[in-house]
Amino acid sequence: MESLVKFVQDEFVTKKDFPEFSAGDTITVYYEITEGAKTRTQFFRGVVIQKRGTGSSQTFTIRKMSGTVGVERIFPLNLPALQKIEVNKRGKVRRARIYYFRELTGKKARIKEARR
Repeated sequence: MESLVKFVQDEFVTKKDFPEFSAGDTITVYYEITEGAKTRTQFFRGVVIQKRGTGSSQTFTIRKMSGTVGVERIFPLNLPALQKIEVNKRGKVRRARIYYFRELTGKKARIKEARR
């Protein structure tokens, strides 16, 4: 059964070419929003907290600060509404999932930029 699901996902889910990114990177995600009959493009810029899953069920979580409130959003990588992803900064972190980043404030919430 598992191989059947994998086969269907590989055959029928369209792959988009997005740049490689990982936890700690600052990215901008452009996605389409439908409001009634109109559609518009909105962006969400923040730090990648985690990447989870494999294949077509892969998701990533982005966190940004909106004033003094932290806002997190989970995006599936194969979401049809995703238009493009831009990597703004590469971050140097030592974990694959940086949940500790949620509690940091001020200067402690900065991530060193990686040289690549």
